[in-house]
Amino acid sequence: MNQAQTDSLRFAYAEIGKDDEEPPGKRSGSSSLTLTRGLALAVESPDSDKSPPEDVKQNDTQVKKIIHLHRYMFRRRFFPSASTAEWNDWQWQIRNRIMDVETLSRMIALTTDETDALTCNGNGLPFSITPYYASLIDPNDPSQALRKTMVPVMTETVHAPEESGDPLGEDNMSPVPGLVHRYPDRVLFLTTQFCSAYCRYCTRSRIMNRDAGYEFNPRQWDQAIDYIAQTPVIRDVVLSGGDPMTLSDDRLEYLLSNLRRIPHVEMIRIGTKVPAVLPQRVTSKLVRMLKKYHPLYMSVHFTHPDELTPETSQACNRLADAGIPLGSQTVLLAGVNDDVDTMKRLMQGLLRIRVRPYYLYQCDPIIGSSHFRTPVRKGLEIIRGLRGHTSGYAVPSYVIDAPGGGGKIPILPDYVQGYDGTELVMKNYQDRYYRYPDCDPAHIQ
Repeated sequence: MNQAQTDSLRFAYAEIGKDDEEPPGKRSGSSSLTLTRGLALAVESPDSDKSPPEDVKQNDTQVKKIIHLHRYMFRRRFFPSASTAEWNDWQWQIRNRIMDVETLSRMIALTTDETDALTCNGNGLPFSITPYYASLIDPNDPSQALRKTMVPVMTETVHAPEESGDPLGEDNMSPVPGLVHRYPDRVLFLTTQFCSAYCRYCTRSRIMNRDAGYEFNPRQWDQAIDYIAQTPVIRDVVLSGGDPMTLSDDRLEYLLSNLRRIPHVEMIRIGTKVPAVLPQRVTSKLVRMLKKYHPLYMSVHFTHPDELTPETSQACNRLADAGIPLGSQTVLLAGVNDDVDTMKRLMQGLLRIRVRPYYLYQCDPIIGSSHFRTPVRKGLEIIRGLRGHTSGYAVPSYVIDAPGGGGKIPILPDYVQGYDGTELVMKNYQDRYYRYPDCDPAHIQ
């Protein structure tokens, strides 16, 4: 660590003692999050309640502790009475989530655009962030990736003609409430409309508003379970929502145990963003319960490398240690993760915490999503920048979930160039051409 970095860290530590009433964005110098981002990759323990050291020494041990700095400052400033046990309690996190403009404005310097979006009267996607995830947000930079995915802007109120509240046609493929049967052998089981934190590009934002007429309760669950039991072709059930991991242990086990009793259900998957926004939810008790219902898989929603904290790593490792294969699902978002370097850091970081990159989604054309959607060529560019330039395990499948219910369609760069006689002509990641002798006579005129 050079002298400039050391001086910045000393300044950041000094910030802890500043007046707690000083509004965000008014301090001298850079924000503490900006000062510390990128200076550490790991810490000794995410559960530590120790104050940061008085001085910053130029050695790796101190650098590894810096990742705690901003969250320590955030917790001391905005939740001074919260103990370590409370902060690491997932139910405390949910009870204390930030849900209104007044509370958020004390934590970050809101732009006029953000304030207007938070205060406008609408019936769209609710606003909610867990204290833990809010501590990852830069209070002074509205262009920070995580901030853009959680804090609304007025573009959300713009409805482009190609956008729809239900772009995937899920409501038209529901034989019973809360169950989507699109593919022959698998179903999507919507268990709840609740998330601990709401991503602003949510595909199912239509169901999150409690005034929209969607109901999720044990009676509806039983209808869905009965349908699955009476439909032998179904071998794969995906629990989603909302976020099923925000259900209590008992309710989640009710679903898993009843599904596991159905002989033709071979595998169960859980789709969740909990390890990223509420890693405290992944308790030892929860993991012991989940282990009883193998084969059980988990699709975890990750957006940006800034989410790969020690807490998230601990949560994913607990799940992996319980024998639960973890796959990541990432939505390609303009100004958030739409460059090769960011995506490579995310995918390689996921592998380090034992999460296999699975899907890279083109952003669905939901209402108010125009500022998030990238051209498809951007996704192809990212896949070209990953394939051959990093481990194959770190390269997800780039897919478009076809509007209208067509399902996931893989989108690939133009590696196959065509035929020259009996040889297949291919282009590799270095744009060099190679030939393969193809014995299939179908292409020969």
